[in-house]
Amino acid sequence: MQERPRIITKIEANPMLSTKRNEYRQLKVAAYCRVSTDSDDQVESYKAQVAYYTDAIAKNPRWKLADIYADEGVTGTSIAKRDEFNRMMSDAKKGKIDKIYVKSVSRFARNSKECLENIRLLKSYGISVFFENDGIDTKILNHEIILYIKSAFAEAESRNASKRM
Repeated sequence: MQERPRIITKIEANPMLSTKRNEYRQLKVAAYCRVSTDSDDQVESYKAQVAYYTDAIAKNPRWKLADIYADEGVTGTSIAKRDEFNRMMSDAKKGKIDKIYVKSVSRFARNSKECLENIRLLKSYGISVFFENDGIDTKILNHEIILYIKSAFAEAESRNASKRM
């Protein structure tokens, strides 16, 4: 009886499924900071946000700082005027970011529609957003409705503030 030759086929591993490979990979973490006015107290809040996230990301050995995106003294009701937000979204599309940290939903957006559109776009790139003060992580599915409600409140708050001015 003649022995048949063994055929060995090499199967390429899918890096997205390989837990061993990703176990030690550093996450590219970014932060988005924003204040809506350039008043003295807002400037201090802006500086504090940037310093806090720069330090927090640097201290975590599993994270690598992708960038800090920070808009100072610009409205949250429309992303059109937020250069740093738009740069962050562009970098996200290019694969430069794995996760984004934001102080609160109202810092990210005060327009419910834009908020959800951008969150969904980021999710389509495989990027989650964590809203620290709100305890919302977009990688958890049931948080989207909470995110929508909070962004709707932020939008209403922004409109009321504009009316008072």
